[in-house]
Amino acid sequence: MPATVTTQAISRAAFVHIQQLFHRASGILLPDSKMPLVASRLRSRLVVNALPDFDAYCRLLQSKQGAEEARIVVDLLTTNETYFFREPVHFQHLAQQVLPELAGREVKVWCAASSSGEEPYSIAMTLARALGDDGRWSVHASDLSLRMLERARRGVYPMARLDNMPKEVLRQYCLRGTGQYQGMLRVAPDLRQRVQFAEHNLLHHPEGLGPFDVIFMRNVLIYFDVKTKERIVQLALQALRPGGWLYVGRSETLYGMNLQLENIQPSIYRKSGAA
Repeated sequence: MPATVTTQAISRAAFVHIQQLFHRASGILLPDSKMPLVASRLRSRLVVNALPDFDAYCRLLQSKQGAEEARIVVDLLTTNETYFFREPVHFQHLAQQVLPELAGREVKVWCAASSSGEEPYSIAMTLARALGDDGRWSVHASDLSLRMLERARRGVYPMARLDNMPKEVLRQYCLRGTGQYQGMLRVAPDLRQRVQFAEHNLLHHPEGLGPFDVIFMRNVLIYFDVKTKERIVQLALQALRPGGWLYVGRSETLYGMNLQLENIQPSIYRKSGAA
């Protein structure tokens, strides 16, 4: 019979082990205040693996069979807060300032922390409206979480999270769910096919990616210390064309970092060099 799962809080030793594992994989150091969150998100893994407590779970993670389980840990601990057309000023800038400048050639955009897909689909809708459904454009979307990537590929979302989506965009690019999918929407198949999803760790070199005209790297840098944040942006810039555009979250700043970027306006940057 499966072992009985304890409901007691995670031990300090187990938390430190998981904290270090997550930091090595993602570059994010979970503060001690996240101990209850770690316990709540991983407790189901004790049930799946028939383990009595988190100390036993850590022994599994350290074993030869623990590599796949470690991937699941990283997946479950990754924060995925997003919604359609979040921070709409960036989509307005993309449509009104950037895309007219790129008219006449293929446009390639990278959404570098795509989470469950709302952001890359918002980008794709913006490109389709500005350049045409059959235009020469593409969106590459990446994330560390395989679970989020699978959800993104499905393109199914609750209708309740559409406050920032223009009604005409909703009508043109989304299908309303019926029956068991009542209250849901699905991104239209033609648009889904224009977005390519793939796993990528921001701590790694973007080998085989780009060059891109635009990179969205929004609301992810806040989870890293300054040194790691600078390294992540430096790596991403390797895949950005000279003169290309970088969007970060409105609450994020790259101030004081040694980067080949010009700050055009808050949270909007442009790479140095000829466009």
